[in-house]
Amino acid sequence: MLYHLLFLSVAGVIVSAQNVGNAPLRAIVKLSSPDGRDVHGNITLTQLEGRVHVEGSIYGLPPGQYGFHVHETGDITRGCISTGSHFNPEKKDHGHPSDEVRHVGDLGNVEFDMNRFSNINFEDKLIALYGPHNVLGRAIVLHEKADDFGRSDHPDSRKTGNAGGRVACGVIGIL
Repeated sequence: MLYHLLFLSVAGVIVSAQNVGNAPLRAIVKLSSPDGRDVHGNITLTQLEGRVHVEGSIYGLPPGQYGFHVHETGDITRGCISTGSHFNPEKKDHGHPSDEVRHVGDLGNVEFDMNRFSNINFEDKLIALYGPHNVLGRAIVLHEKADDFGRSDHPDSRKTGNAGGRVACGVIGIL
């Protein structure tokens, strides 16, 4: 009898694990501003076949475009500055999300409206929630200016998109 109960328990775990394996891998980011600004939001990342769907909302910035990137680390002990540079494991120049040459973490710009709101909904083919382009444990950073996609003459353009300082950030964690 004990053998049968053990067998059924193990079989139940295997079936549960198979069901979990069929669910898409998801992650969440809670963005906030460490310097006291009222900038905050939630972003969800869902791993699909060959791409990641990124969706969510951010509140608190005036109308305009702002750089939106994955940075190297999820270390926010000194605010957003401790997240390091853009996630760039292949050591490429900065670019637009649709460019062949770009950092893995180059996610472009997000647009804020007159109500200080940004609705985010896009897919990216380079970031992932597993493998060499895995962004789990890293940080998403919202910058103070628009990203120029490495297309200007500014010295920071091909390094950071000349998007300026860091306004808000959050660690990418498994959901």
